[in-house]
Amino acid sequence: MDAEQEQKQQQSVSEQKAIEAGEMGRTLEITPVTVTATANGDHQMEKQATDVEGSSPVKRRHATSNLEAATHLFKGSVGAGLFAMGDCFKNGGLAGATILLPIIAVMCVHCERMLIRGSVLAVERTPGATFFDYPETVEKCFEYGPRPLRRMSRIMKLIVEMFLCVTQFGFCAIYFVFITENLYQVLQQNGVDISMSMVMLITLLPAMIPSLMTNLKYISPVSAFANVALLFGLIATLSIAFSDGPMPPLGDRHLFTSGSQLSLFFGTALFSYEGIALILPLRNSMRKPENFSSRFGVLNSTMFFTTALFIFTGFVSYVRWGEDVAGSITLNLVVEDVLSQVVKVVAALGVFLGYPIQFFVMMKILWPPLKRSNSCAQKYPISMQVALRFVMVMMTFGVALVVPQLNLFISLIGALCSTCLAFVIPVLIDFVVRAQVPKGLGHWSYAKNLLILAVALLGIVTGTYQSIVEIIRQFK
Repeated sequence: MDAEQEQKQQQSVSEQKAIEAGEMGRTLEITPVTVTATANGDHQMEKQATDVEGSSPVKRRHATSNLEAATHLFKGSVGAGLFAMGDCFKNGGLAGATILLPIIAVMCVHCERMLIRGSVLAVERTPGATFFDYPETVEKCFEYGPRPLRRMSRIMKLIVEMFLCVTQFGFCAIYFVFITENLYQVLQQNGVDISMSMVMLITLLPAMIPSLMTNLKYISPVSAFANVALLFGLIATLSIAFSDGPMPPLGDRHLFTSGSQLSLFFGTALFSYEGIALILPLRNSMRKPENFSSRFGVLNSTMFFTTALFIFTGFVSYVRWGEDVAGSITLNLVVEDVLSQVVKVVAALGVFLGYPIQFFVMMKILWPPLKRSNSCAQKYPISMQVALRFVMVMMTFGVALVVPQLNLFISLIGALCSTCLAFVIPVLIDFVVRAQVPKGLGHWSYAKNLLILAVALLGIVTGTYQSIVEIIRQFK
């Protein structure tokens, strides 16, 4: 009887979470899901909505195949960071970046495997549970960990949610900057002489309208077009780079760079690889989840292909434009050329269409706790949610307005938030999980985790410091 009552309580909690998600829209509910990822971490977790008036259960729509999961993971990793690969290679050097990017990719995959392992063990130890997302995995791992760490479970969940929220907020602000810089060049070339701040203000209204919608089903159809637009922008940009005369000799480019530039490289690289929030939902959505992290499974294959694309894009971009390569390689296209103008507009449109979906991810984190703690939000949920969305759109606009350069903001977000999510938190999860087993934390595991933590902390401190220094220098 006790087990039956506990199961009913678990079901009641799941239904309550589904009802809350239903008021937010039909996406981003974690259990069970169909995931659709968009550029640079944009992801939708579409599910059949729970009827708020009734009590219909949450049902799985479609179990994804290996190819579908790989496609979603690829789309979730390729976006604004891909267009910043030229700047990444400028800061890392041709040889340095080519060597370091695969190393960072291997570290990311290893940490993602540790996250998956911790999530699976947490689900096994939780009666009635079928899946935990990133914040819940951290909470449960600490909750089942050594007694001194159990009190930290709730705090660790809040820390992960905070980093995820800040990362998504940074994505939204970066999107504003990306759109504005590309449109500004096109408008200036066609005789429209307005300031960059005014261009950003013009983009605010069309970005705000879809972001105020509380149901993502009205927004999600445009995500496919956004991905096509971004892919077209990349292919066209690289085609122009190859066709624009002979490539400069490799001797004119730096093979390796100094410490300060390497700090910026590290932040940009981690920003580009930031897809860790997709890992657990994608694995859970598969018909055979064990194929996700097998030796030649979805995770390894997709990260290999993504890393190869990053290296190719960054190498070609830096060789072509050298030290003049911009934070987005579309900005290096000759604006007088009509095709280049089309590429800039299409790339900006692709990023613009991804903004509401990125924004929705951030709201999924912010809205539920606000609703639970605020009586006015419970009484007027739609009105209060729209008001919160308006405030958050204006905040992303305000941050984008004061950011002097796109590449510096990408490095800052990557060094500060992406590094913690990709490296630090998974290592802490591994420490806690292994500490539950006698002699589970061997010398090799201990040394390996400490090495990852050392690299991560070095990247956080130096990358964040150097990004802030460069941003301040731009203001002077």
